[in-house]
Amino acid sequence: MKNILKLEELAMFVFCVYVLTLFHVSWWVYLLILIAPDISFVGYAAGNKVGAFCYNFFHHKGVAIAIFLTGFVLKNEWLQVIGIILFGHSSMDRSLGYGLKLNEGFKYTHLGVLGK
Repeated sequence: MKNILKLEELAMFVFCVYVLTLFHVSWWVYLLILIAPDISFVGYAAGNKVGAFCYNFFHHKGVAIAIFLTGFVLKNEWLQVIGIILFGHSSMDRSLGYGLKLNEGFKYTHLGVLGK
């Protein structure tokens, strides 16, 4: 079952990349998918609880959808692209086994302990 969920997340990531092509975004935007949301790691400098909150905020699919929908309602294409990037990045991470973080530390996620 775990592999099916990983494939599902990978499919969502690929779909987000495809949707970005429909928006005719520049190539450098694709790089944002890989790195931008991970800037939230900086929160761990203030401790595990703050780090988990920051990481989870930028990796929560509900936040990504809310940003996309806000852009849709306001007819702001950049907000829509940011929402797609956040959603795609979260899907990519989850397909690799990285889940939302628990307060115990970075390696503790809702998908299990990293490295186990």
